[in-house]
Amino acid sequence: MRLKNITYLFFLSLFIFNCQEVIEVEVPNAPPKLVIDASLNWFDGTSGNFQTIKLTQSAPFFNNQIPPAIGATVFVKDQSNTVYNFIDTSNTGIYTCTTFNPIPNQSYTLNITYNGEVYVGTETMTSVTPIDFIQQKNDGGFSGDEIEIKAFYTDPANQENFYFFEFQEQFETNPNLQVYDDEFTDGNQIFAFYSNPDTQSGNTLNIKNYGISEQFFEFMTLLLQQTSTGGGGPFEIQPATVRGNCINQTNPENFPFGYFRVSQATERIYAIE
Repeated sequence: MRLKNITYLFFLSLFIFNCQEVIEVEVPNAPPKLVIDASLNWFDGTSGNFQTIKLTQSAPFFNNQIPPAIGATVFVKDQSNTVYNFIDTSNTGIYTCTTFNPIPNQSYTLNITYNGEVYVGTETMTSVTPIDFIQQKNDGGFSGDEIEIKAFYTDPANQENFYFFEFQEQFETNPNLQVYDDEFTDGNQIFAFYSNPDTQSGNTLNIKNYGISEQFFEFMTLLLQQTSTGGGGPFEIQPATVRGNCINQTNPENFPFGYFRVSQATERIYAIE
């Protein structure tokens, strides 16, 4: 019996030793695409004159760095044909403007020329509903000891409204993103919900609410569904490519990633009790 055990261990060790071979996984690389992060937000209490647009290039999954899109010509034009130029003064792919004029319900058109191709997107600045109050519950979750936060707001009656919320606690690297509509809550007081098992009393929670268009609501809904924890892993094939509202007018097949959004916004900083 002991001899059999020794023999088994010998062959097991031999098998493990022979399996110490480096396996190189070949990940297919696609040509880089332009990634547009153009969210022009007018927060309460600010002029909204200073705005930024970030342009990058798509990169392979295992790349540690995201290459900026440098050398683009970027401007935004409003309904009155006023042009707001965005300039990258530091060659970082971050294009800034200090003269932007935000007007609710005004239509704005983004124009980007990059690598000889022209990208265009149009969006209307959507007004926002302010946050009425914030409610905290300390006995939430499955265990009954988690902190839950509700940000209440009143939806305007007899009109379609769409909301984009960002919750970010001080220890979180990335915000928690949520979108809401008023299909079943028109004219009522409703709330956006935040919960994190690591939330602790004394932390601060930054809450931002953006007024958004129906098109952006649908875009973010699809994007959040595909990137949720309930979906596949990083090597899972995505059900569909989520395209934004920017079109490559020079070469439509070389479509960009990202979205051009213009929103009125409100922000609250809540001290968790």
